Amino acid sequence: MSSNNSNKAYPYTAATALAQSLGNIDTTTQAVVPPIHVATTYLRGKDNSYPTGLIYSRADNPTYKPVEALLCQLENGRDALLFSSGMAAATAVFQGLRPGDHVLAPKVMYWALRNWLLNFATDWGLVIEFIDMTDVAAVQTHLQPQRTKLVWLETPGNPLWSISDIKAISKLAHAVGAQVAVDSTCATPLLSRPLELGADIVMHSATKYLNGHSDVISGALIGKHDDALWQRIRAVRAQGGAVPSPHDAAQLLRGMRTMHLRVREACQTAQFIAEQLEQHPAVAEVLYPGLPSFAGHEIAKQQMTGGFGGMLSVRLADGASAAIHVAAHTKLWKRATSLGGVESLIEHRASVEGAGTPCPDDLLRMSCGIEDAYELLEDFLQALPR
Repeated sequence: MSSNNSNKAYPYTAATALAQSLGNIDTTTQAVVPPIHVATTYLRGKDNSYPTGLIYSRADNPTYKPVEALLCQLENGRDALLFSSGMAAATAVFQGLRPGDHVLAPKVMYWALRNWLLNFATDWGLVIEFIDMTDVAAVQTHLQPQRTKLVWLETPGNPLWSISDIKAISKLAHAVGAQVAVDSTCATPLLSRPLELGADIVMHSATKYLNGHSDVISGALIGKHDDALWQRIRAVRAQGGAVPSPHDAAQLLRGMRTMHLRVREACQTAQFIAEQLEQHPAVAEVLYPGLPSFAGHEIAKQQMTGGFGGMLSVRLADGASAAIHVAAHTKLWKRATSLGGVESLIEHRASVEGAGTPCPDDLLRMSCGIEDAYELLEDFLQALPR
């Protein structure tokens, strides 16, 4: 799982960078854990300058810096910004655009962001077009030269785990003057690095695998360019104040230091359970990029290394009632939303998303944690209707 980083600012593997937080040592105390800075404002110099470069914590809290530096290293990015949530990070990208800008987004994607795009972004004058992002030819057809400013990808895409070809779509988007942003939450920087594949911005809901313990809400953006769009995104964060607390930032860093171990275990468990359930007569379909039968498997093999993620979805042969029954009768799999934590979660996703969802009503979304894989499988099987 310890993949090599092409960015040699810290010349070790991702596993070492995570475990040691880039070798960060507090220079004042020699502590091996960075301090938490709770101050909201910083002293100005007698010459009217800010000698530390810090002005006000809404944009400048030093507790963010070790996390942002680590994310830049992992994603091979130029700059990174922490946000108060994944939604705050994602919406900041769209708020960095201008009225009239044309945006392409996936038909099936994280439901909360899709709703925000439909109900808020369009009111602000953005033109949002939802298309099948697994079809490169369809993307090319819908791109509008000089009018399309952003292509938003989510790969693997929640909750069907569809795979978009980042490299091919980035090439097409750049040819018409558009940038590409990728929600890589479920891939994590350990399995896929979109900036190296041609994307311009990577988004993570840090609540999920980055933190990994279901106790922090946070988000992050990592950018390849210090351009006009990135500066607008930075301004959105600073002026809107969508930043995490210092304590949440420190807790996030603590979670990230074991991410390589957690993600490796989750990937192995998801692959095992997907392979086992694919053969079960009560299961109509298993959606997991690591299965050769999965539609996006070949592209996933090209742009993911070290595993195919800890998320899978299962469609039950007996429909929605069977899916709801299973979720109600598991013991180890916890009935809760979200994903990427050390505990395994299961949910009937269509119930969560509600009316208008494109999610099949026979589908269970499953987030594999770090429990024993065989016990998780047995727990799922015992919950099937008799």
